[in-house]
Amino acid sequence: MSGGTTSYTVETVKTSPFDGQKPGTSGLRKAVTVFQQAHYTENFVQAGLWAGLGDKLKGSVLLVGGDGRFFCEEAAHLIIRIAAGNGVSKIVIGKKAILSTPACSHIIRKYKLSGGFLLTASHNPGGPDGDFGIKYNTDNGGPAPEGVTNKIYELTKTIKEYKIVSNLKVDIGQLGTSKFTVGGEPFVVEVIDNTADYVEFMKQIFDFPAIKTFLQTKRVLLNAMNGVTGPYLRKIFVEEMGLPSDSCLNCEILPDFGGKHPDPNLTYAKDLVDIMKAGQHDFAAAFDGDGDRNMILGHRAFFVTPCDSLAVLAANLESIPYFRQNGVKGFARSMPTSEAVDKVAQRLGKDCYQTPTGWKFFGNLMDADKISLCGEESFGTGSTHIREKDGVWAALAWLSVLASTKKTVQDVLLDHWNIYGRNFFTRYDYENVSSEAGEKLIAGLEAFIKNPNSKGTTLTAPTGQKYKVAVADNFEYTDPIDGSVSKNQGIRILFEGGSRLIFRLSGTGSSGATIRVYVEEYVKSDNPSAYEQDAQAALGPLVAIALQVSKLRELTGRDQPTVIT
Repeated sequence: MSGGTTSYTVETVKTSPFDGQKPGTSGLRKAVTVFQQAHYTENFVQAGLWAGLGDKLKGSVLLVGGDGRFFCEEAAHLIIRIAAGNGVSKIVIGKKAILSTPACSHIIRKYKLSGGFLLTASHNPGGPDGDFGIKYNTDNGGPAPEGVTNKIYELTKTIKEYKIVSNLKVDIGQLGTSKFTVGGEPFVVEVIDNTADYVEFMKQIFDFPAIKTFLQTKRVLLNAMNGVTGPYLRKIFVEEMGLPSDSCLNCEILPDFGGKHPDPNLTYAKDLVDIMKAGQHDFAAAFDGDGDRNMILGHRAFFVTPCDSLAVLAANLESIPYFRQNGVKGFARSMPTSEAVDKVAQRLGKDCYQTPTGWKFFGNLMDADKISLCGEESFGTGSTHIREKDGVWAALAWLSVLASTKKTVQDVLLDHWNIYGRNFFTRYDYENVSSEAGEKLIAGLEAFIKNPNSKGTTLTAPTGQKYKVAVADNFEYTDPIDGSVSKNQGIRILFEGGSRLIFRLSGTGSSGATIRVYVEEYVKSDNPSAYEQDAQAALGPLVAIALQVSKLRELTGRDQPTVIT
C-alpha cells in the first residue's frame, strides 16, 4: 500500500459545541444528516480521544470498524485524520471500515490495542435518511463505562478546537499497511481482513467438526438482514460448515440495509419467520446491523425469547469446549430481562447479577472474573470471550446445544421449562412517541412508586386476575466491582409470586422517545401443558394492568405498540 516520505502537518481547527452529544447506552446515535454537519463528527471524535485516552493519547494504537451503513467510510476517514492529528501512532481498520461489533471487541483484546471507535447505530435503520452512530470502546474491548461517556459529554459542551491532518488520504479498500510522517512522528494505518480474526477465534471456542456433522442432516437459515454479518456467515457456515449458499440470506452489506430495519425480531425479520412457518427448516437465526444481536427460531418458527435463550445456554454451557476448558463462573442479566436465568443460577449454585440495560455494565463483572455468560432481553447474548454481545456466537452456541442434546429447539425449551418452570415474557415497544408523552408517563409512574400505599396494593385485570404489589421502585445499581452507582434505570412493579412490570424510556433511538414495557409472569406446574400456552395469551391480564397503571394509551394516543417481542 501507499507509504511515501511525505510529511504531513497537523492543523488546529476552531469549533464550537453542539447540543445533545451525550452518548447513550451504546454511544452517540443521531440521524445521518446530523453527523454530516460541519465539525459535528469531528467534535465528538476529538472528545472521545481526550476522554478515552487522556495522557495516553500520544502513541496509542486504535481500532476503527463499522457495520457498513451510510456515512461509515466518510466517518472512518475523519477518525483517521483526527487520530493522526492527536499523536495516535497507529490505526487498525477493517477493509472498507467494515468489522462487526463482536469482531472489533475481539481484535482490541487480541492485539492489546488502546481502544477503538465503532461506527454503527446497531439495529437502527440506515441510509441517507436513516441513523448513524459512533461508540468509543476501551482497551478491554467493551463499551466505555459511564465515567468515560460522561466525560465525553462534558467535553463536547466546552470544546473549542480539534486537531486534524485534513489532507491525509488512505486507501482503506486494500489490505496492507500505509506509513506516513505526521509532525515529524511516524503514523501507520493497517487495513485488515474483515472476518479472519473473528472466524479463527470461533474455531477455538466451538467444536466446528461436531456442529458440521450435526448440520449435515438439518436445514437451517441464517439471515444477515443486509448487515455486517453477511461475510461472517458465508465464511463460517458455507466455507467452514459446508452449508449450501442459499442457507445464508441477505448477506450483501448494504448502506441502507435494503431499505429495511436491521433488527432481528418477529416484526422486522418477518420474512424469515414466514419461511420458517412452512416447516421446511429445522433452525434459523437472524442478526442485526452490526452483528451483536440475534434471534433464534426452531421448526415451524418456534420462537425462543432472548430471556429463555440466555437461560437455556446457561444450563448447557458444558456442551461448548470453551467452557469445559475455562469453567463456568456466574451469570448476569439486564434488569428488564426475565428471571429465567436466575432459576438456572440457583439450581447450579452460581451467582446471578442484575444490572442496568447497557452492555458496559457487564464488562466490570467479566474483568473481575465474576461471570461467564450474560444477556439482555433485547436480543443480546454474550460471554467472557469478548466484551460485547455477539450474535453469531449465540447461533453457534445454540447449534452446539442442539448437536450435544440431539433435540429440536422446541424440545430443548420444553425440557428446560419442565425443570425450571417458565417465565412468560413479552416486551411492547412504542417507538417515536413524543418526548413529552414519555416524560409524563414516567412522571406518573414515579408518583405511583413513591406513594407509600403502593406496596401491598392489589391491582385487578379486566378479566379478574389479581396481583399484589410486593415492590415498587426505580431500579438503582451499585457496581459490585468499582462501587459506581447508576440511578433511575427503570420503573419496577414487582408482584408477589414472581410477576413483574418494567417501564423504561429507551436510550438507543435517534429521535423522539421509545417507551418499552416489559411484562413477565412465572409459572411452575406439574402439568407440562401449562408451559405450552401462547405467551401473549398468558400475559394478557398483566399487559392490561401495565396499560392501566401507566395510562399509556391516554398519554401517547397509541392503541397498539410498534413492535411486540
